[in-house]
Amino acid sequence: MSSPDRPRATLTEVARRAGVSKATASKVLNDRPGVAQETRRLVREAIAELDYVPTTGPRESPAPQSIHIVFDTILNMYAVYVLDGIISGGRELGVEVVTRSLDSEGTAQDEPLGVDRVKEIASRGAAGLVVVTAQLTGEEMDACEQVGLPLVVIDPANPLDERVTSLGATNWAGGVQATRHLLDLGHTRIGFAGGPAQSVPARERLHGYREALESAGIDLDPALMGSGKFTAENGAALTDAMLELPEPPTAIFAASDAIAVGVIRSARRHGVDVPADLSVIGFDDTYNAMWVEPPLTTVKQPLRQMGRVAARTVLELAAGKVPDSHHVQLATSLVVRESTAPPR
Repeated sequence: MSSPDRPRATLTEVARRAGVSKATASKVLNDRPGVAQETRRLVREAIAELDYVPTTGPRESPAPQSIHIVFDTILNMYAVYVLDGIISGGRELGVEVVTRSLDSEGTAQDEPLGVDRVKEIASRGAAGLVVVTAQLTGEEMDACEQVGLPLVVIDPANPLDERVTSLGATNWAGGVQATRHLLDLGHTRIGFAGGPAQSVPARERLHGYREALESAGIDLDPALMGSGKFTAENGAALTDAMLELPEPPTAIFAASDAIAVGVIRSARRHGVDVPADLSVIGFDDTYNAMWVEPPLTTVKQPLRQMGRVAARTVLELAAGKVPDSHHVQLATSLVVRESTAPPR
């Protein structure tokens, strides 16, 4: 029993003891749905251990609700655009946004999110977690479920199961748009400089490329397809190999604007003019696309809107709302600039 000498336990302390968010502890206290049985058990044990009694008197001042965002890296323009959207969404919804990166020094060590980090985020009282382009293991997804931490993933780096709500652009349709644009210009030998082989968005863009070529009756040439990181270095390396082929491509579809920058850099080194000798199209429509020379034709994905929708969705999950779809896709559009032209 609580003694007069000991301050009354708070719901924040209960949440911290149970290793869950304050919103989840409140759900258990009020017998609301959307909480796993194991999580309910942990919260009830914490309530008993702390002798927590809800008060009908003046309530403790609630801490500002927060959502935590974890990026694989923030050292690219894609991440900046998504973060801007999340911050804007958080401001509109009246919540704080806490950001962290798994690769804060550009070392690209692929540091895992980790079960301990999931529990630590929940113990801070976060309303939910948004993971951006970082890989998630089954254990990490289980941990989110066990501690009652709502999870939304933007552009998942690996396939996820149906427990997880994911958000992205219409990557397959964007891949078709990009490749058809090059086909419509008259190109038939079109290369693909892709992203990581395990990345869901990268794979969808590759499938769109393949679909457009196959629909046009053009045989796929494995020598014109490569994958790697979403970096200019990868784009340059893949293009170096393609331009040294006996019959090099007359156009390349890059799976991101960063990769496209590397494609153009490689073309310059080989004395290949863009777009007279080689058309280049990217994917994202970030700041890079407008200021590279020549300005980049690209597939625009609504990165800021993806961030805003992710912020809203994770708060809806925290409130117990069941999503209409576990995989939300926002439409892409083609932006034609100066890096594409008919072949000579």
